[in-house]
Amino acid sequence: MIRAFRLLLHFGYQEAMSCLFPVFIFASLALSMFVTIPGLGRYDLLLILCLLFQVVMVKSGLETKDELKVITVFHLIGLALEIFKVHMGSWGYPEEAYSKIFGVPLYSGFMYASVASYLCQAWRRLDVSLTAWPAPWLAVLLGAAIYLNFFVHHFWVDIRWYLMAAIFVVFWRSRVHFRVAEERLWMPLPLAYFLIGFFIWIAENIATFFGAWYYPNQRNGWEIVHLSKISSWFLLVIVSFIIVAQLKHVKSRITQGNPKSKQR
Repeated sequence: MIRAFRLLLHFGYQEAMSCLFPVFIFASLALSMFVTIPGLGRYDLLLILCLLFQVVMVKSGLETKDELKVITVFHLIGLALEIFKVHMGSWGYPEEAYSKIFGVPLYSGFMYASVASYLCQAWRRLDVSLTAWPAPWLAVLLGAAIYLNFFVHHFWVDIRWYLMAAIFVVFWRSRVHFRVAEERLWMPLPLAYFLIGFFIWIAENIATFFGAWYYPNQRNGWEIVHLSKISSWFLLVIVSFIIVAQLKHVKSRITQGNPKSKQR
């Protein structure tokens, strides 16, 4: 019992440290509801705060330059998805801001980037490794299909349930291994996807409560985000995980092939 409690505390601490960027965004959302700066819109303030915190994360060593590159990729991917979804009326950002493009404030990309930040931080802090990872071409193809479905289903059939079935087929043997204190633990990779997606859904409820954005059913007041959004986050987490895993794999191969890299 004491051992389990000790492991839980250690795991909780590492997870909390991995969530620094998401927690900062939530704190900024809450603060910006009550603090205003004349001449500066709320979304503009959030963008400035996110940029400053990103600089602090890198300068302090909490985030590496390689992780910053990954996070930047996620920022661009998320921003492209946001622009399309807002255009299609899936959700919206009602407040005025100088930093809006096509109705989407630039700070919104950091909400996707914060997911990447969490994955990178947790990967490093928990010494994550994967076993029975599918062939890279298959993982990339599945990730691309999932991402494209977020766009295409507005004009064609929504194949998310077929994609979810494919996920369990492709990753049914895959395991994620991680270190908690001195012990090495593991769980099935699809379960890890679901747990991360579920907690992002909880975070999404907090974010919409603080007015980060709104769904159509929240125009007249806050309501809980529909449970169906868990499946969307489940799929998006998989895209995020595949990108991080593939980049880690590529970096590992480059490092192994470069003796100088090993000496650094």
